[in-house]
Amino acid sequence: MSDTTQTTRRTAGDLAAALAAGETTSVALTQAHLDRIAAVDGSADAGVHAFLHVDAEGALAAAVASDERRAAGAPLHALDGVPVAVKDVLTTTGLPTTCGSKILEGWIPPYDATVVRRLKDAGLPILGKTNMDEFAMGSSTEHSAYGPTRNPWDLERIPGGSGGGSAAAVAAFEAPLALGTDTGGSIRQPGAVTGTVGVKPTYGGVSRYGLVAMANSLDQVGPVTRTVLDAALLHELIGGHDPLDSTSVDQPVPGLVEAARQGATGDLTGLRVGVITELQGEGYQAGVLARFHESLELLTAAGAEVVEVSCPSFVHALATYYLVMPCEASSNLAKFDAMRYGMRVLPEGVDAPSAEQVMRATRDAGFGDEVKRRIILGTYALSSGYYDAYYGTAQRVRTLISRDFEAAFGQVDVLVSPTAPTTAFKLGEKLDDPLAMYLNDLATIPANLAGVPGISLPSGLADEDGLPAGFQVLAPAMADDRLYRVGAALEAALHDRWGGPLLDKVPALEGVAR
Repeated sequence: MSDTTQTTRRTAGDLAAALAAGETTSVALTQAHLDRIAAVDGSADAGVHAFLHVDAEGALAAAVASDERRAAGAPLHALDGVPVAVKDVLTTTGLPTTCGSKILEGWIPPYDATVVRRLKDAGLPILGKTNMDEFAMGSSTEHSAYGPTRNPWDLERIPGGSGGGSAAAVAAFEAPLALGTDTGGSIRQPGAVTGTVGVKPTYGGVSRYGLVAMANSLDQVGPVTRTVLDAALLHELIGGHDPLDSTSVDQPVPGLVEAARQGATGDLTGLRVGVITELQGEGYQAGVLARFHESLELLTAAGAEVVEVSCPSFVHALATYYLVMPCEASSNLAKFDAMRYGMRVLPEGVDAPSAEQVMRATRDAGFGDEVKRRIILGTYALSSGYYDAYYGTAQRVRTLISRDFEAAFGQVDVLVSPTAPTTAFKLGEKLDDPLAMYLNDLATIPANLAGVPGISLPSGLADEDGLPAGFQVLAPAMADDRLYRVGAALEAALHDRWGGPLLDKVPALEGVAR
């Protein structure tokens, strides 16, 4: 194994410890990951294609500054000098932010998202921007205008979506840490199918300022990592109140790193775990369920009490989400009018086009099919005569889902389910069947509708195809620390069973054609 491969396979926590001990430098770590990206990322036609833009110059400059701070004995954040990747839906000064769409091709924002600013202030070199479904609309990263990302476990399969680029970058050892966003499962579902750890924080627990919104009441920024502890380290860094975000919760971040370290001891005595009846059974792959039930046995062995809990309104979550989200997306994407920013297309054969004609031509050329589909659906549901029948009804059902969570958390400390019904499907397999694609978010959507936090961690490889499956843990709002305690305990037990991290089994990808 080459020195670069050995370096990039280490966790963020390990890399931070090596930096603190003077065993390496941020420049060496950053260059190793840039070399790894050059070796395996390739393009949409070959390779992982996790990145849309790699900023080697900026990342190395930040790494040099980190090494200088360390040499000078300045106070440092625990992750100072550890490289990170950022989903291309978060604004970055000096770097393109395209949201995976042609309509924003080449746009360079004049400001950083708050989470990006916190990364920079803590000294983390930003390797680049990761691929995504256009405007975060999709479950496979096949709806990116710049071509699909591929799953490092099998390059003919999807890495999940919409944040498949961030998950694939971490799984392919191109970045030890990444930021994603989760509107209906876009961090957790990619985590499940790539064997990575993905966290959706409590709504409002991490700033959304600078996140190009798809659905304001659902979107949330969160960490994508290889271990639960790494996720806790990154979550604590980006979390906390932000006065620039009106939805930001003015409460301190719970002790996430402490909770992860406590959980890693393997003691869950006194914890009550609720298995959601409605999120298992028909429609779930046998191998996914097998790994899920094995994980439940490990939680029981750790001292947790595992019981069944019914959340009857969850059966309506998918339909509710696919009314609320398109309505909010339709409103948000109205700003792309070809007048203020983004691309502008003039209609053919029109000498003096009106603003409406220019806007129509621009949106037709700039938006992909899935984005158009959701804009049309949302606009219809919000139109006069249909608002109460569709959007209003969906909001009422959303309240019922929140009440189901409240009732469940009155009985148990956390809720659990498989993260996704199946392992990664093949590229193109569901691209022409939107309803089949939407079903991938069946288990993750309820958390977004209620605003509660959730984590997905690898539960093993499914027997049918040898691909990763995910285990989801949900907690009450602002009790994110419970996710890390339970997640770290299960992770430790699973690592003991596997003889190491699941990602040790991922293909090396060396020599991938570019």
